[in-house]
Amino acid sequence: MVADALYFGERREKTSWCAVVFRDLKRKENLWWDFFDTETTSAYLRGKMYLENLGYKILSITGDGFGGLRQAFSDIPYQMCHVHMERIVVAGTTRNPELEAGKALLALTKILHYTDGETFKNYMKKYLEKYQNFINEKSINPLTGKTSLTHEPLYKATMSLWRFLPHLFTFEKDKNIPRTTNTLEGHFSHVRDIVGVHRGLSRPQMEKVLHSIFLASTIAPSKKKLKYIL
Repeated sequence: MVADALYFGERREKTSWCAVVFRDLKRKENLWWDFFDTETTSAYLRGKMYLENLGYKILSITGDGFGGLRQAFSDIPYQMCHVHMERIVVAGTTRNPELEAGKALLALTKILHYTDGETFKNYMKKYLEKYQNFINEKSINPLTGKTSLTHEPLYKATMSLWRFLPHLFTFEKDKNIPRTTNTLEGHFSHVRDIVGVHRGLSRPQMEKVLHSIFLASTIAPSKKKLKYIL
């Protein structure tokens, strides 16, 4: 199963809210969705309990690295999405890194899409052996006397890759586990195209529209859900 959240509104203006969706990769079917002010552990737990109460047995979960999702599914094999992992690293290196260590980290991350776990772990080990001292460098602010990381964005990107390393190759244990959330990314892109035509709707109105769209990708909606939506 793949899980992710689709946000609407403006986070800076504190008007944002989201739709959390669970999707079956093979059937391209939305299994569950609901609306929240933001992503939380309880939001994902609600969806998990809903499906389990219906008799579903969730064999794995692929997500974007949000801590609440991993906590909610702590008893289930978790796969970190490779596309989201690359985005996290790019946030610390940019697409065109100037530092040698940044170029090497970005190149390392890109091979996630076509290498195996053992090979990647070996490359990661070699990367740290070569650049760890550089990444850990600290500088002292001459005005405040405070010490901070010299290459903080690069440090955070490296630590994120290291932290998610145990979850990057879960798919190797079962060929049915998706390594990315692409099935939801594509679905969300389609959803945005549709709702973009209906700008100016209030949140309750938008939720009704979204219910209809998500329902269209559901194989067997319950009578209760149909009654609620229609």
